[in-house]
Amino acid sequence: MGKLKFLLARIAGLNWKQMFRKIDEVHEKSGRSKLFIFFDMVWCGLRYQAGYMDYWLFEMYDLNAAQRKTVLTRGINNGFIKAYNDPAYMPEIENKLKFAHNFSEFLHRDWLDYSTASDAELDAFIEKHPVFMVKPVDGQCGRGIEKIDVRELTEPVREHLDGAGKVLLEECVVQHRDLMALHPCSVNTCRVISFTHGKKTRVVAAYLRIGNGKYVDNFNNGGMVVPIEEDRGEIIYPALDKSGHLYDVHPLTGVPIKGFKIPLWDEVIALVERAGQVVPQVGVVGWDVCVTDNGPLLIEGNDYPGHDIYQLPPHRTNGIGVLPKFQKAMSECLSEAH
Repeated sequence: MGKLKFLLARIAGLNWKQMFRKIDEVHEKSGRSKLFIFFDMVWCGLRYQAGYMDYWLFEMYDLNAAQRKTVLTRGINNGFIKAYNDPAYMPEIENKLKFAHNFSEFLHRDWLDYSTASDAELDAFIEKHPVFMVKPVDGQCGRGIEKIDVRELTEPVREHLDGAGKVLLEECVVQHRDLMALHPCSVNTCRVISFTHGKKTRVVAAYLRIGNGKYVDNFNNGGMVVPIEEDRGEIIYPALDKSGHLYDVHPLTGVPIKGFKIPLWDEVIALVERAGQVVPQVGVVGWDVCVTDNGPLLIEGNDYPGHDIYQLPPHRTNGIGVLPKFQKAMSECLSEAH
């Protein structure tokens, strides 16, 4: 029934023009007939809860049945969120102000709620942090984030901020020297996905997001992404950007990406396992972690983590997706709860 509901919902909201555009792209890349691709897309929707974007992005047309079963598709990801993330508690992570309150012990930086700040509080914050980050309370994918240096503003700071909507002001974090060498323009964060059930939290998968000339590192905003081996914090694949370019070394700094080791990785895992217990009613969370010279800290949490970066074709071994990792973590947590 879940698969049928997903398929009917997808059909009702389908962008047919975009779908046939993706069919054309798959045809050009694979050489398969458009009619075959169309029916294979439909089959993948029925069998694996895959949308046409899943089919295109994860190159499911090149996978056999056994490999396709390992792909975490949109429908399966949505099912996990629906099953394990209580909507009543999701704002505790999604809203950046609530997140700052709930996870204050993991932030290790100053922050200010601009909507309630007095002039004296704002002046004190700016005096201490003349360069700071401005984040929309409900923003995602790095959109709306601004880095402000008050010494360069041509207008009063309140006048500038009043046009930004409801925002959170944060002290700039300084990343670990190894990550700084990799790309100094942005804070290069680790996206760590965890599963929590009861008193057990397990790390499912992890990725390093790397900036490419901008002060944000998001894959959907010009950055690149590469998986991290969860057991040791090492990178064994090239990084990938949304245009499909692969990078063995960073194009701006020349620092090798393949073979890069995330500093203080054991501390990153420990932090995420502790953070997962703060709002355990939200079981599937994507944590954005910054590693500094003094240890890891949380940037934010995502209560509806997108699945698009999880199993990109250049990051798969033998065509195996990330779904078995989710199944293993969930099985461990659920079995230990009984």
